Amino acid sequence: MQVQEGYMPYLGYQTYYRIVGKQENNKKPLVLLHGGPGSTHNYFELLDNMAVDGRQIIMYDQLGCGKSAVPSNPSLWKKETWANELIQLRDYLDLDEIHLLGQSWGGMLAFIYMCDYHPKGIKSLILSGTLPSAKLWAQEQHRMINNFMSPEDKAAIKKAEQTGNYNDPAYIKANALYMEQHAAATPTANSPEPLRRKKVAGTESYLTAWGPNEYSPEGTLRDYDYLDQMKDIQVPTLITSGINDLCTPLIAKTMYDGIPNSKWELFAHSRHMPFVEENAKYEQILTKWLDEND
Repeated sequence: MQVQEGYMPYLGYQTYYRIVGKQENNKKPLVLLHGGPGSTHNYFELLDNMAVDGRQIIMYDQLGCGKSAVPSNPSLWKKETWANELIQLRDYLDLDEIHLLGQSWGGMLAFIYMCDYHPKGIKSLILSGTLPSAKLWAQEQHRMINNFMSPEDKAAIKKAEQTGNYNDPAYIKANALYMEQHAAATPTANSPEPLRRKKVAGTESYLTAWGPNEYSPEGTLRDYDYLDQMKDIQVPTLITSGINDLCTPLIAKTMYDGIPNSKWELFAHSRHMPFVEENAKYEQILTKWLDEND
């Protein structure tokens, strides 16, 4: 497998990128936008073996995390920083026509990019475990907390939200359990290497842009809302989510109903990352989608 790595100058820093495979046969590259903000590209390496028959897979660490980590600078962590980074990366790598996949926060970035910047050359969009509205996301997280967590865990989360003290051991335990149930299992010695690999998490970018946890959007993205604008997304769009995802079926269905030319695939055995938990099925569905929309 041919892998090319490099860095793009950006805002006086460097954005790391990783290109897998060789483009040929008129197949358009797939560009991957990771979650967080601040989660790094690592988990996307599980999709490397899709880079066959002329399909390039391109991933990168967004500014503020991984190999694109920077010294503390909270003023950077707003949507414009990451949208302009994507615009520059496409230009830097001559990516005229692409498929674009955004997972979690990466899907938010895809909404921002498509609706606010109206880019050319997007052959299709894949929205994986993501959201059209921060308010809807918070509402659904609180519904799951209230319906499915123990009275003790609910009380610990409520207390942390009321006091702003997110260092309480009872809250930390409850939040970890919530994330284990709906995001991902803690990596073990048997997990794929990219999931176990040490990385520089973009903690500052997450706390500044989003907030202290998944259900408290208090940062620069707190007013994020594309419920009205998503009807203007005209490119073919594949929505994917897991049955136990942070992206609940209501959130996924809201995107499916709101985006005109969309399809929704619900994965029966997954949380927030079906491309990890149902990798073979995810790759099969995604490969077919890309081939149909080149």
